Amino acid sequence: MQKSTHRSGSTLRRRLTIIVAALFATAALAATPVRAEYPDKIIKIVVPFSSGGGTDIIARTLAQEISTDLGKPVIIENKPGAGTVIGTQLVATSPPDGYTLLLASFAHAVNPSLNSKLPFDPHKDFAAVSLIARSLNIVVVNPASKIKSIPDLIAEAKANPGKLNYGTFGTGTSAHLAGELFKSAANVNLTTVAYRGAAPAITDLLGGQIDVIFTTVASAASLVGGGQLRALAVTTAERSPAFPDLPTVAESGVPGYAAESWYGLYAPAKTPASIIERLNQAVAKAVQSPAFKRLETNEGLIMVGGSPEALDRYVRDEEARWGKLIKDANIKVE
Repeated sequence: MQKSTHRSGSTLRRRLTIIVAALFATAALAATPVRAEYPDKIIKIVVPFSSGGGTDIIARTLAQEISTDLGKPVIIENKPGAGTVIGTQLVATSPPDGYTLLLASFAHAVNPSLNSKLPFDPHKDFAAVSLIARSLNIVVVNPASKIKSIPDLIAEAKANPGKLNYGTFGTGTSAHLAGELFKSAANVNLTTVAYRGAAPAITDLLGGQIDVIFTTVASAASLVGGGQLRALAVTTAERSPAFPDLPTVAESGVPGYAAESWYGLYAPAKTPASIIERLNQAVAKAVQSPAFKRLETNEGLIMVGGSPEALDRYVRDEEARWGKLIKDANIKVE
């Protein structure tokens, strides 16, 4: 009789233990917030430049396209300053939840070589999403100039070392470094004339105060089309669909020359892989849209939309090649 009572007591205690454990488990589940499917609110893309420029145009086009795909609004926040450092740092210190993204460009790869005290690491503090597009510069001169080709430019520069000058805008920009790379690769001496932007540089080129500019398509395409500027070549390794008749600098007598800008999407480091994958899919779809097809001509873009790993490899390669040029030419941020 005592054994039966003992067994009954043990059974009751086990049942009570199971019930208590189940209650605790239920309470724990209730206390754990249910993660909504990404995205469930507005996404922000930070552009570290002022509104209206090439990077801003690409960001706004991307925002419109991925908003449709993701089913949530995507807005642009312009945070210019300190050579893109202010806006980039904002994203580096944002929560890694996929709701604050960075539209990075050429500066992301060259800033580590120009500034040894960056407040962020371009790799450790960011998760690559996708390389959106690559962009070319074009070499332009005044149509009244006797320079009609890259060989002409090289010959004139070698015949008059230091007398020819080229306009640039912004230390370490693609337009600036494209010119510095040309000087190095072609072994010529051009005097650098710095401007605050493309517009005043082009104004002086039109007025004959400077001899040549390695400038963006957006700043010069309409002037080339209208005959106010003469285009000599494109700076990319391959010819551009936007200017199929223009040779590359490399094929014009400077073997191996290639200088391009680019646009890539990043999230803060430690953003979940599932979110990175979803964003990557949205970008891949966006760059095939009619809106981006139009930018191929208007902005001289070459669409990419590759994997996160491909973006990371590309930027590391860009860092290495431009870092060497910056060091060899002793280029410093003023």
